[in-house]
Amino acid sequence: MNVTKVFLFGAIPLLALMARAQEFPRAEIGVDYAYARFAPSVSSSQGHSLNGGGGNITFNINQYFGIKADLQGFTSTTTGFFIAPNAIFPRGLVGNVQGNLFTYLFGPTIKVRTHGVQPFVDLLFGGAHSTVYGNAFRTLCGPFVGACVISAAPSPNAFAMEFGGGIDIPLGHVVSFRPAEVDYLLTRFSNPLSGTNNQNNFRYSVGLVFALENTQH
Repeated sequence: MNVTKVFLFGAIPLLALMARAQEFPRAEIGVDYAYARFAPSVSSSQGHSLNGGGGNITFNINQYFGIKADLQGFTSTTTGFFIAPNAIFPRGLVGNVQGNLFTYLFGPTIKVRTHGVQPFVDLLFGGAHSTVYGNAFRTLCGPFVGACVISAAPSPNAFAMEFGGGIDIPLGHVVSFRPAEVDYLLTRFSNPLSGTNNQNNFRYSVGLVFALENTQH
């Protein structure tokens, strides 16, 4: 009888601890401030800093794996173009234009859930949208006859990929603080103004994460 009692008193807390360790939210919604360093791959256009923010939602498959959708928008900033005369731009292009950047990305995420710091990594794919190249065409090419051989504004859309991670710090059962998420952000704007190479960008974000409906398995 004593052995049975000892077993029960030992097993019950252990089972409770295991059940607690397997708890995970069905979904998590994040809101954030984001900073991006956009880095064009051509010497004719300088890199610049973008400030913005957005949100994301993760649908968790189990306590480790989830599917994430991330939407971010960055406010308009000034981009300078300095293109020497060539076959596409006979007179060359020199000037500054305004433009913004939006990204919409989807993919898998992995998170380690502890009672303290919760690290995560994700790999997301999707698209990017920017008005900078269209504005450059209209501002620098449009007013001058023969300034540009191209006759239409470049597409504002491009492929995008993000790889990175960060940490969440639970403040309770519902809210977590995300002090840092650091990502490599690839965009592929390809046109006579951007060149045909990739743009290798950096993104940092900070925000809050809200858990929805805990689930046990």
